[in-house]
Amino acid sequence: MAGRGAGNGRNSNGGGRRGSYQDGPPPRRRGPSRSSAARPRKGRGFFGTLFYWGAVMVLWMGVFAVGVFIWVASDLPDPEALWKKTDRPSITYVDIRGQVVDRRGAPDSPPIDLKSLPSYVPQAVLAIEDRKFYRHWGFDFEGLARAFYVNARAGRVVQGGSTLTQQLAKNLFLSSEQSLKRKAQELLLSVWLESRFTKDEILALYLARVYFGSGAYGIDEAARRYFDKTPQNLTISEAALLAGLLKAPSRFNPVSSAQRASDRATVVLDVMEAQNVITKEQRLQAVSQPLRFVPTSRGGGAAYFLDWIAGDVGSIVGEPEEDIIVETTLDLSAQLNAETALAEELSQNGKAMRMGQGALVAFAGDGGVRAMVGGRNYQESEFNRVTDAKRQPGSAFKPFVYLAAMERGETPYSVRVDAPIQVGEWAPQNYDGKFRGAMPLISAFARSINTVAVGLGEEVGRDSVIRAARRLGIRSRLDPQPTLALGTEVLTPLELTAAYVPFANGGMAVTPYGFKRIRTRSGKILWERTPPSPRRAIEDGPLRNMNVMLAQVVSAGTARTAQLSDRPVGGKTGTTSDYADAWFIGFTGGYVAGVWVGNDDFTVKTNRVTGGSAPARIWRAFMVPTMKGVAPRGFALPLAPVPDPNALAEPTDENVETLPVDPLDLPTGGDAMPVPATPSTEAQPTAPTPTRTAPETRSLDEIVKDVQARPAEASGPPR
Repeated sequence: MAGRGAGNGRNSNGGGRRGSYQDGPPPRRRGPSRSSAARPRKGRGFFGTLFYWGAVMVLWMGVFAVGVFIWVASDLPDPEALWKKTDRPSITYVDIRGQVVDRRGAPDSPPIDLKSLPSYVPQAVLAIEDRKFYRHWGFDFEGLARAFYVNARAGRVVQGGSTLTQQLAKNLFLSSEQSLKRKAQELLLSVWLESRFTKDEILALYLARVYFGSGAYGIDEAARRYFDKTPQNLTISEAALLAGLLKAPSRFNPVSSAQRASDRATVVLDVMEAQNVITKEQRLQAVSQPLRFVPTSRGGGAAYFLDWIAGDVGSIVGEPEEDIIVETTLDLSAQLNAETALAEELSQNGKAMRMGQGALVAFAGDGGVRAMVGGRNYQESEFNRVTDAKRQPGSAFKPFVYLAAMERGETPYSVRVDAPIQVGEWAPQNYDGKFRGAMPLISAFARSINTVAVGLGEEVGRDSVIRAARRLGIRSRLDPQPTLALGTEVLTPLELTAAYVPFANGGMAVTPYGFKRIRTRSGKILWERTPPSPRRAIEDGPLRNMNVMLAQVVSAGTARTAQLSDRPVGGKTGTTSDYADAWFIGFTGGYVAGVWVGNDDFTVKTNRVTGGSAPARIWRAFMVPTMKGVAPRGFALPLAPVPDPNALAEPTDENVETLPVDPLDLPTGGDAMPVPATPSTEAQPTAPTPTRTAPETRSLDEIVKDVQARPAEASGPPR
């Protein structure tokens, strides 16, 4: 007890009353007093809050930026790997006889030697394209902002804000797609280029790769293409003209518009003087010097063809280590004939007939393209109308309708009635509004009678017509509309002409192609076309029946202008109802060519141009010299004697008007040129002749029933 009391409630060190129970239990712990709770807690303050939320925003912006970067860079090409393409060899294209068509190696040429060029050559490019080139880091914010403002005000792209480095990045690594992602990739790659190479190296590669129009890539190719000299020998005015081309190579091309190109060169010279690249005296001297350029570029109109195959060649070639030779299917002689035929017709009659453009493509029997002219002037317009222009074929589509009928058992001498018909709410009309009564299909086809074609298409079924077209090579969309038989769906001249090849080669379907072998200059084969297994698209009987009708179109129908004196010809004309498009697709044994004329602007109609006029004349002007020296070849025709179709053409009814027409004086509307009926003592069709003074519109079902009720011998050839 004494020990316990010794502490007297104190701790062992004698310190105070802490821990003493003398005055009762220890006080209970309480929370903060009411007065202390009422005092506000000390916060971050205005600037602290601003800093906090600013940091949060920066963090999220960083996360967003990283996400955008990953999205942009996810499919970004490897610049290091692609840069190795600077030593890629040239590509030489030769025709079927080994003649050089063109050399196109410049798109991946090594950098130009800047020291070898006159100083004003690269300075002309920098003055007009990127005057801040040596001061920016791959992109120009001021230029981008200015372009954005100008384009926003105009509501369309009228000004570019890309630096020379950005243009190079796009040309080297990217496509021409217009999208926000591609633009972001362009910016990233331009920064990479600036960090990887010096300014002079970037400029040297840019001058070696940039496109100057007319198929010329790089300053070296452009100097030779336009002035037939090396870039080291360019004058100040010539350098200014080439620099001016970069904004719009087609628009400022000196071959198609010398005045426009000269005006643009003057603008470049003014800028060069303002930036002290040249003196005032040099500018005056350059302006006073006339520009003399090569009027035709190497390759001529064959550039359309080369553009068509260049992409496939590039994907096959990969990264060769020496110069490449591409053996094409082109025939330079035929190509020149095609260019001449089209140019002369458009030059002589284009203005009067309001024909602004045309196209021609020719095939060998295996589908190899022998000639391709995608427009009247490649320097004026690089748009290839053979491969890319989709137009209505009009009556040139009718062979697929008649083929479907031949495959169902009809013959060229099966009889149908040219009379008013109704398909739903639509009533097709002939070109002149007349109806000629009963006639064999061969006459209806030769005269391009619309009512018979539509009725025949409805009999066999629109799906059958589409299947026939597909077998022959038509790949464009075909809707089973009532107007299908009259060619209201759109097709390219390439696919439509290729679909006629089976008529000329014995019924075999083909796939158009433009080159057959790629090899190195030393002879190593890099790629060789393997001919596909023959695929029959038309059986022998229907083929022979179709060919006799196609031959009748040329011998006595709408395409008499296309006749050749030394060999048989088959084909079909086509004209749209609004005269926007006129066609002739013709063939002889193993050779097919198709011609289209019209205008790029669909609202501009020709002056009643039909397929039997300008297109047929162009076709003949092309074929006469092309077939010179080539042994005539026939094509499959019926084995039995062919009766005179004029004897079957139409009944000799005094109420039926026969219209003899000169092949050069075409009727208005469509291409259904009547064939003069000649008196004949041969048996006429036994079908009754309808009264035609006041024709009544009948439904298609009524016409079909009427045809089916005729005696059997009326549907076959006279015996």
